[in-house]
Amino acid sequence: MAGVPFDWSPIVDTRANGQIQENGYTGSAANIALLAPVPLEHLVDGQKTVESQGRVAFGSRAWETFRELDIRRKGLPVDVFIYASHADGCLESEASWRGRYIGHVESIGGAHPDGMQYRPQSTSKYSNDNAGHWAVFWELDMLEPVGEKERLHLADVTGFGKRKAYGHSFVPEGPLFIEHP
Repeated sequence: MAGVPFDWSPIVDTRANGQIQENGYTGSAANIALLAPVPLEHLVDGQKTVESQGRVAFGSRAWETFRELDIRRKGLPVDVFIYASHADGCLESEASWRGRYIGHVESIGGAHPDGMQYRPQSTSKYSNDNAGHWAVFWELDMLEPVGEKERLHLADVTGFGKRKAYGHSFVPEGPLFIEHP
C-alpha cells in the first residue's frame, strides 16, 4: 500500500438500481462520512501501522455510533475526516487527516481482540489505552494527512441528514456522522 496513491473521491452510484461497486465492495450508496478525533501522535504512528499491517485500530467508547455506522454502510467502506485532538484539550479547527473506515470490533476487557497488532505503537505508552478503557475499536485500511487546500474546516461540516453547516461555534465531541463533503 505504501507509495500507491488512493483516489479519495466520494463513492458514487454506478448502476441504476442504487447499488455501487468500489474497490471490491458492493452495496447501497449513502452520502455518509465520519468525523472523528484522534490524537496526532496516534495518527502519525497509525499511518505506519496501516503500511505494515494493512489496517489500524483506534479505540472509542462511542460503541453505539459504530454499530449504527456498520448498519448504515451496508458493508461499504466509509470516508473518515479526522481532526487531531491533543492531550492539552486543544483541537485543530479542521480535519487534516483522512481515512477509510472498514468496520469495528468489540473490545475484550477494553483491549483490541488482536492485542497490539493493529494499534498505533504510540498507544503503548498509556496504560489505560490498551486495557480496560475502550468499548470498541474502529478500523481503517487507509490513513493519510491531507494538504492545506484539502482540509475540511469544521465550521463547514454538515451533520448527516441536516440542511446547513454547524457553523463557527461548532466544537465536535467524539465521532459523528456527517454529509460527505
